Amino acid sequence: MRRVFIADAHLRNPDDENYQLLLRFLSELRGSTSTLFILGDLFEFWIGYREKAFPHYRPILDSLRELVESGVEIVYFEGNHDFHLGTFFSKTLQATIHPNHTVINLDGKKVFMCHGDQINAHDYGYRFLRFLLHNGATKRLFPLVPPALVFRIADLFSCHSKTYHQQRNSQWNYQALLEHFAESRFQNGCDAVVTAHFHLPLLSVAKDGKTLLSLGDWITQFTYGEFTDGEFSLHAYR
Repeated sequence: MRRVFIADAHLRNPDDENYQLLLRFLSELRGSTSTLFILGDLFEFWIGYREKAFPHYRPILDSLRELVESGVEIVYFEGNHDFHLGTFFSKTLQATIHPNHTVINLDGKKVFMCHGDQINAHDYGYRFLRFLLHNGATKRLFPLVPPALVFRIADLFSCHSKTYHQQRNSQWNYQALLEHFAESRFQNGCDAVVTAHFHLPLLSVAKDGKTLLSLGDWITQFTYGEFTDGEFSLHAYR
């Protein structure tokens, strides 16, 4: 069976087009997919709460639960919008959760996977923000914050993220960053790199088979990756 990779849906409202399309896409994975890899930022904001604090995510959570019940394994790489995921993912979905990057063996290939928000080593402002948000003190603090305040923080976080993303688009060459990073992983013995975060759909396969797969996003591009019969591919859902 195939493995499927998605990332950067930044889900907000169940009535949004990307939300509805993702629900349909996930329903089509049953019976044809062994593993769903979520490489971060599935949600616009999920930090340190049980699922009851996010009622607008109930449809997608139910869809993921139904996938698991059908036999699909979920592997979740935390992003910069969704981390400290909580027990729903680890217990109810029995998902494997990776707070950081890791190397996974897929049919004999060593595949380096990550959300990608740490790839740009020169983005010092973001790296400091990530340190503040991902540390243990923040993980313990967020469940104590009233949900109404969390939603307000989420709106501010979303607005800041969009503005910052636009600034970074003009400042950095994302494809060059990804290719340089992937080459360093290849030199360390990896056969492939699968990443997200940059909203750049890209599949690059060298003559020796070394593969870089950047997943794009599920906001306007609706792109996703597959691994079938030892080969990676990149697709658009519509």
